[in-house]
Amino acid sequence: MKKMITLFVNDKEYEIAVLPNRTLTQVLREDLSLLGTKEGCGLGDCGACTVILDGRPVNSCLVLAVQANGSQITTIEGVAEGQSLHPVQQAFVDHGAIQCGFCTPGMILSAKSLLEKNAHPTELEVREALSGNLCRCTGYQKIVEAVQTAAKTMKKTSGRKRG
Repeated sequence: MKKMITLFVNDKEYEIAVLPNRTLTQVLREDLSLLGTKEGCGLGDCGACTVILDGRPVNSCLVLAVQANGSQITTIEGVAEGQSLHPVQQAFVDHGAIQCGFCTPGMILSAKSLLEKNAHPTELEVREALSGNLCRCTGYQKIVEAVQTAAKTMKKTSGRKRG
């Protein structure tokens, strides 16, 4: 039997009836048409389905949609501000950190989450934060460089807003 839940996705409220065995990935993609969240392994190993759930990155393939009832969720579709890319997105483009693009949404959300908690991560901290996100196309160096560039950009931007 379906259960009514409320999800707050990218600052928009959705009331939806879901079967109790449906994952958050399935609901985001199939019911809300937010196709940026990718279904990779379905086992929580690859990170392609990463979203930010109540402030922390999670593998949405491991979260039942009913467990997310009432939660704030950010998908890749909610990262840019209008036509302006988020600094992490822009850095991925500028550094060529996007190959086939399948892992990119999860990587960006994991990186964004890291930078919101740690504005000055070391290379090791970046690699650790992204360790749950697998990429078959790169050696990760361009991705790490992109995250570190985004950190510097975000630091400059936040400094301008304060002063």
